[in-house]
Amino acid sequence: MQAAQTTIDPAEVAKFEAMAAEWWDPNGKFKPLHMLNPCRLDYITDQIAAEFDRDLTEPKPFADLRILDIGCGGGLLSEPMARLGATVVGADAAEGNIPVAQVHAEQSGLDIDYRNTTAEDIAASGEVFDVILNMEVVEHVADPLAFLSACKQLLKPGGLHICSTINRNAKSFAMAIVGAEYVMRWLPKGTHDWNKFITPEELYALLEQAGLNPVDRKGFVFNPVLWSWSISSRDLGVNYVTASIRS
Repeated sequence: MQAAQTTIDPAEVAKFEAMAAEWWDPNGKFKPLHMLNPCRLDYITDQIAAEFDRDLTEPKPFADLRILDIGCGGGLLSEPMARLGATVVGADAAEGNIPVAQVHAEQSGLDIDYRNTTAEDIAASGEVFDVILNMEVVEHVADPLAFLSACKQLLKPGGLHICSTINRNAKSFAMAIVGAEYVMRWLPKGTHDWNKFITPEELYALLEQAGLNPVDRKGFVFNPVLWSWSISSRDLGVNYVTASIRS
């Protein structure tokens, strides 16, 4: 079978390869994701439960659901999905992330199928999923439309696609780049390219062009006083998340 065209950006992959060993250090280079993760999980679990009529008070509410965590990194989202009963495939283009994720999953007693691969290659194999988690990835790929089109191909009809990214405006430049990389030093300088950030309107258009039906969007808002994140239906100024359905 001919290899699928890739949308990976080698320079972006190299950035995350260099930080791979620190994925599970809550005070390391991925501190922002550890801080954001409870907020992300609240949104993800609520969306999945609503779409598939699951009761989150049950021990394994996501049993029988097949979930793809694309750009899984060290497994910060893959592991909670597995604990909730889902069959999870975690995929990442950065080869160094996979052994870190595998070792941590084994230490946690979780069975997760981690792969060093791309959305395009999985789609070419014909695999399909009930849910795709596409979190903080689309701003790092070379061709967002081609990437989202591959994600659509990977979804079953009625499947749920959850995609988060960073808005492109003066506020996001001040907070996601100047604040996070230069002032707080949460991330290495150059982790993000402001020009590759995507506005909510642009992302909705890309999702629709890819054949997905956007049904929801919310903001992830950081409060520097309370030092915590929350979900907002109004403030999509910096970090935000969307939910889409494949019809």
